[in-house]
Amino acid sequence: MDQQASIEFAKKYLEDLLSFFGVNTDIEVSVNDDILELSVPATEFTSILIGRNAETLRSLQYVLSTTLRNNNASIQRVNLDIADYKKQRAEKLAEKAKEWIEQVRRTGDSYVANLNAADRRIVHGVASEYEDIQTFSEGEGRDRHLIIAQKSS
Repeated sequence: MDQQASIEFAKKYLEDLLSFFGVNTDIEVSVNDDILELSVPATEFTSILIGRNAETLRSLQYVLSTTLRNNNASIQRVNLDIADYKKQRAEKLAEKAKEWIEQVRRTGDSYVANLNAADRRIVHGVASEYEDIQTFSEGEGRDRHLIIAQKSS
């Protein structure tokens, strides 16, 4: 299915999926860098849709991307956000990353953070704004972690 059909399919599929939770709302959809961005506004069911540690949110996103892939959609990468949860979390993490970077600058010691892939990407992005700081990931699977260090070390 082409890009427009993929967008319409994803929106309709997510609306139908959310209706099982009793949520009937309009979903905003856009495409950025071949990633389908879907945004669900806040409702009385927001906490249920996000779930503990955003597990329900990630599961909904996974189901949506898997369904697109199984239907040969032209866009298969999906970013689902509910009530701007991911956006707010990214902003908080970016602030935390700046604190970690300042700590590395002050002490000269590297900082190790155990983060998931999406969070590591955010920290890498923040660190790229600093000429004297480098970040890299080490480890495999669940043991993968991010290291923030000075470039001179």
